[in-house]
Parts: sequence; C-alpha cells; structure tokens
Amino acid sequence: MTVVQRYVAFSTDPAGGNLAGVVLDAAGLDDATMLKMAADVGYSETAFVTRTLGEDHYGVRYFSPLAEVPFCGHATIATAVALGPGSYIFTTRAGEVPVTVEDGQATLTSVAPTIDELPPSTLAALLTALRWSLSDLDPELPPQIAYAGAYHPIIAARSRARLADLDYNFDALKSLMEARGWTTIQLVHRTGPTTFDVRDPFPVGGVVEDPATGAAAAALGGYLRALRLVSPDATLHLRQGDDLGRPSRLTVKLEPGDPGVRVSGAAVPLV
Repeated sequence: MTVVQRYVAFSTDPAGGNLAGVVLDAAGLDDATMLKMAADVGYSETAFVTRTLGEDHYGVRYFSPLAEVPFCGHATIATAVALGPGSYIFTTRAGEVPVTVEDGQATLTSVAPTIDELPPSTLAALLTALRWSLSDLDPELPPQIAYAGAYHPIIAARSRARLADLDYNFDALKSLMEARGWTTIQLVHRTGPTTFDVRDPFPVGGVVEDPATGAAAAALGGYLRALRLVSPDATLHLRQGDDLGRPSRLTVKLEPGDPGVRVSGAAVPLV
C-alpha cells in the first residue's frame, strides 16, 4: 500500500512552514495516479520517490494539485528529512540535486542557476496581472527571469507595504505563467544587505500563494550573485509565509567556485 507522509518544510512548528506530501514508495505509479494523489493531498506539492538509482540515490518527481513541476525545494527538504540523516542525490526532471540531512535540517544544492531579461511587454503584462505599477518596483533590483531548477520571475517591491498588499488577478496570472513556463512569481522586498521578505503566487499549481518556496529561493540566490548584488560567499536569510500566518525561514548560501545555490531549512512531520 502506497503511503503519503505529511511534512512541514522550512519550519520546526507544524503551524508554520509549507506543507508537503512525501511518498517514499512510488515505484510503479503512473503520472495520472501521482497527479490524483497530489490533488487529493491538496498541498502545493507532493514529492514521489519513483526509483532507486543506487545507494542513497533516488529518482524524485513533484506534483502540485494541477500539474507536475520539474523541481520543488520545500518538498525536497521534506523528502530528505523523511529519509533520515545522511547524504543523498535526487535525480529530478531539472537534474541532479545533492541533499544532506542532519538534526532535522536539510540542505539542498540546486542545479546551476541562470538569469535572463524580462522583456518590457512581458513585464507590463505581469504587473497588470499583479495589479502593480512600475512605480511599485525597487530600482536597485531589476526584474529578471531566474532559474535554478524551475523558472521564476524576480520582482522586487520598493516598500514592504506593497509586498503585503497582494491582491492579484488569479486567472490572468495563471494564463501568463502557463504561456511562459513559470512556476511561481518570486516577489521580494529587501530588508537588509542579506535579508529579504518574499512572497510567491502559485496559481499554476492551483494555490493562491506558496508559504515557502525553496526553488525560488535558489533562483533568487543565483540572481543576486549574477548581478553582483551580494558578495560571492553571502549567506541570505529569507522570511516567507508571515503574511499567510505560516511563518517560514529559508537560508540561502552562496559558495565561491560552486555553481549551485544551497538552500537550507528544517522539516517536521505532521502527526
């Protein structure tokens, strides 16, 4: 019998963080079954361990209630903690992701990130769907498309009040994201040299907002490094989920010479 475990990622408090389903015995499940299971669980993502590729090496796939995504950070953290202390390699649709677990904390290393320009017409459509304007944007953090296993536009708010007032057009944003292949929108407000408040609309997954988004955190780290907005060895601290009443804390570490971005956080099972 296939068992779905339920975890909270990026928090030690079951009332915080982001909920993730974890299926450690998904070998033999087809796509339709995994999608239905993810929809039944109802969390933003459920991770399925579909193959054992060697000692501590697994094939992992991720499904939201509406669609498969190539990579999910919070479900990776939850799956690794469910496997127990150790070092693992997860082979995902985005590539190989090393993960280490110690004392209930997991650290993933993303695939090599990239950034790309956000064309003016696309930015205009995105801002319209968000019900934001150009004057709401922080000129020090230019809009870009960032990738570290999945694609996320990085949009920086000039003020914390703008970030707090999230009231977007769900259908319009969903259509735009589906057309562009975006997973979430990484909305950020810089609160200090290495600290950020972030929010992530996720309508393509059938979720209004994700309370903790590890894949987008990795993409943000790659973006900040590529634009030289932080030092090459920066440790970043992200606050997410507070506006939803599910506080989440994500740590992003950049290592000189390592193309990947490390994202760390806790995970605890739900009883």
